[in-house]
Amino acid sequence: MPQQNAAQHSGASTRTCLIVEDSTFDQEKIKRILDKSFKDVFVAVAATIEEAREHMARYQTSFILLDNHLPDGTGANFALELSANPDFSKIPIVMVSDWPTPFMFDKAQSAGVIHVVNKSDFGARYIHAALNHNARPKRAS
Repeated sequence: MPQQNAAQHSGASTRTCLIVEDSTFDQEKIKRILDKSFKDVFVAVAATIEEAREHMARYQTSFILLDNHLPDGTGANFALELSANPDFSKIPIVMVSDWPTPFMFDKAQSAGVIHVVNKSDFGARYIHAALNHNARPKRAS
């Protein structure tokens, strides 16, 4: 089951960030960036794609920070899956990966991912981009 931070998830202005990342070190690093810069963002964490699916089936998700290499698949394929689902296709996604490859960039672009960023370069500006993003374009069929 996905972890959630201790913040109370209430109020219409609260937005939910789903971090899909299997490394606890990287989860904590991303949560620190969120906690330091964004007081109105509730954070949920999933270590696998299946946990992310479970979270999204139960809770509204405002934006997703998504690793590519996960125990049960790739984030790029998960992004494609979400882009094909009308319930989730407009959720902004930022892929945060150790080794972004051209193949991953192509899949991410097809899925409407708004940014692909190396974990070492990840910062608050990418969260701002996700929070201010209107809607991802739907994937061309």
